[in-house]
Amino acid sequence: MAALPTTKHNLSKETIKSGVTDMLRTAYRKTIATATPQQIYNALALTIKEHVSANWLATHEHFDKADVKTVYYLSMEFLMGRFMGNAILNMSLTNTAQEALEELGIDLNMIEEAEHDPGLGNGGLGRLAACFLDSLSTMGYPAYGAGIRYHYGIFEQHIEDGHQVEKPDNWLHYGDPWGVRREEYAKEIKFGGRVNAIKDDAGEYRFVLEGYQCVLAVPHDYPVVGYNTNMVNTLRLWDAEPVNRFDLQSFNEGQYERAQEEQNLARTLTAVLYPADEFLAGKELRLRQQYFFISATIQRVVEQFAHKHNHDFSKLPQYVQFQLNDTHPSLAIAELMRILIDGYFMPWDEAWEITRATCAYTNHTIMSEALEKWPIELFSRLLPRIYMIVEEINRRFCQNLIQWYGNDPERIRNMAICADGQVRMAHLAIVGSHSINGVAEIHTNILKEVELKDFYEIYPDKFNNKTNGITQRRWLAKCNPKLSTLITNAIGDGWVTDLNQLSKLKPLSSDAAFADEFMTVKQANKIALSNHIYREHGITVDPSSIFDIQAKRLHEYKRQLMNIFYVIDLYNTLKLNPSLDTQPRTFLFAAKASASYRRAKLIIKLINSVADLVNNDPAMDGRMKVLFLPNYRVSMAEKLVPAADVSQQISTAGKEASGTGNMKFMLNGAITLGTLDGANVEIMEEVGRDNIFIFGMTAQEVQALTNTGTYAPWDLYNMDYDIRNILTTLINGTLDNNHDLFRELYEAMLNGYGGTRPDEYYVLKDFAAYKAAQEDISTAYKDKNRWAEMAIHNTACAGKFSSDRTIRQYASEIWNIEPVVRV
Repeated sequence: MAALPTTKHNLSKETIKSGVTDMLRTAYRKTIATATPQQIYNALALTIKEHVSANWLATHEHFDKADVKTVYYLSMEFLMGRFMGNAILNMSLTNTAQEALEELGIDLNMIEEAEHDPGLGNGGLGRLAACFLDSLSTMGYPAYGAGIRYHYGIFEQHIEDGHQVEKPDNWLHYGDPWGVRREEYAKEIKFGGRVNAIKDDAGEYRFVLEGYQCVLAVPHDYPVVGYNTNMVNTLRLWDAEPVNRFDLQSFNEGQYERAQEEQNLARTLTAVLYPADEFLAGKELRLRQQYFFISATIQRVVEQFAHKHNHDFSKLPQYVQFQLNDTHPSLAIAELMRILIDGYFMPWDEAWEITRATCAYTNHTIMSEALEKWPIELFSRLLPRIYMIVEEINRRFCQNLIQWYGNDPERIRNMAICADGQVRMAHLAIVGSHSINGVAEIHTNILKEVELKDFYEIYPDKFNNKTNGITQRRWLAKCNPKLSTLITNAIGDGWVTDLNQLSKLKPLSSDAAFADEFMTVKQANKIALSNHIYREHGITVDPSSIFDIQAKRLHEYKRQLMNIFYVIDLYNTLKLNPSLDTQPRTFLFAAKASASYRRAKLIIKLINSVADLVNNDPAMDGRMKVLFLPNYRVSMAEKLVPAADVSQQISTAGKEASGTGNMKFMLNGAITLGTLDGANVEIMEEVGRDNIFIFGMTAQEVQALTNTGTYAPWDLYNMDYDIRNILTTLINGTLDNNHDLFRELYEAMLNGYGGTRPDEYYVLKDFAAYKAAQEDISTAYKDKNRWAEMAIHNTACAGKFSSDRTIRQYASEIWNIEPVVRV
């Protein structure tokens, strides 16, 4: 392939300085002295983007001329983090930008903090998508990310009286310097209405949607800058706008709400990520959101392909690959069928073969109850033509099942796409894709052997594993510059694009001088986090204590509850035995709970109540501290990850598909405390059993215990003093004057609550093993030399977990794409 045309970065100090001052003058009528940090940030961002844009334009001109195959990564979430610092790093401008701003009397770190960190994701799924985009650009693969430009993200989390309170995350309030509005690519998206069958001149029936609601999808493009390359891919986020902004006739007739009906629909459509869906209106909005960005993306891609390739859609799989990031984008299969059949009059069988060859599906969900399903009444009313197509896909698939297995009603019911009054999106994704991949070895095996076993039997060649990864550019080079410098000085900077080179650190794990430098960096990062916590929350934490961190989405299967139960147990133990020799410990929690997930929000309240108890007890001074850090997001993770001593990855075995937080912490020298779940299994294989703290039941043991139905938490309560004491603390007034505040958690553990099984995620069952592992950590931390060796070894063994490796596997084994040659 011909080399990518390039425009070299020419951002000198003087160019940056003049760019910032000129932007401030023209955009804000301000000088450096009078501008706010936010205005200076916008000016610097626009200055950098101006120079990024030359390569961005050259990249896509090259794609067009070379006629390359392009991946479209379809995801409801893109948790990108702050744009500017990442762009500066990948353009190798860190020193230049820092020096330029210093000469203007500005602190670059302060300006970076002025950038709002958009909450366009809820955790690992969205952050994985962001890491993948970074790797795709860095490694030279043509790609678009495609999602939604949520105006208020997921939400901004506040803590009031210990409770989570959700407030709008208005990340667009001060403008959007990185986005480029592309109105010329806007697409109409249709909802509701009725489908009419019309016979054409050739006697064929064509299906036409009439009486529908309509909104306009307008793309906003964001540059994805590769590291030390001239390639710039695109993140395309679709925003909703009314087709007709204002119905003046309705307004003049006094029908004021109808006059703004389309505007209200558009405004609602892209307001927030994952609206609460316990009500029908919330479910409808989520389904609208999914179809909105999928339809817009596929309309644009097919239109572009048809123009370039003279409507020869047999070549579509050679040039286009849609990757479905979990079940949310599964409508891509039906939408592509609709466009090919209704828009280009293609026969069903031909359209189906093209669709299956063009779509691939990543499953991120082990738990069958979490696989997305939609009520048929809602689906058929909101997307009538799409529903007709899904029903036809289902009918043909069920016919095949009858041919393969005979008339087996139970098997067909279990595997059907439409059954029991629901449309099963995972089944649609499996049937309509040429590849189905899990995201860790254990996860893929569970899919094949348990959750999707019936599908694996008929489609064994479709199933494959792609263990997740993270980009070392953001999760080491960007977030931990002190450690990055130490590593580069020791082994060179090749690790930034080839993480396997970290293995060169293994001999240094027993080198006393290097170990001392490594732990000095860790201590500096802990001090920096301690200072941040004091500035933001007025709480003093001891940076010489063990920083024990659990930072991830709040869900019962992730077992934040087990963590806080241990804190209660340790508190109770220290109150009974004040002279106990334990390592000082700082427990840090960071997590958002879904706005409608009542029990998860109650766990947040419990964590904060325990923190109040512990932190206000003089007997705990110097022994332990507990903090819940609100509004967890990428920029907070960038502070937590470098400072962690212990990384808690304690999900119930068999429930976590992969996890990527475990990789980020490991890369930065934290020791994993975890179950044999998700990617923890592969981390253990890389670091060895002596360099990780593993506890608890295996996935097989969990499954066996669940199948027997014999688990009795009351037996543990009666026989284990620690467990009985912890649960009693929930309801005896120790934590709150309202003895019933945490009654639900007490009941959920022992009797089940709200339809759940008692101790559904085996918190009590695994607790003794978890406590023993925590005690092993305290013992191990006393041996500073051994702890340093473990920490260095974890960093040295992180090479496998680069998203570069993951993307290389996707490219060669699923997408069949090649990188664009770079100069």
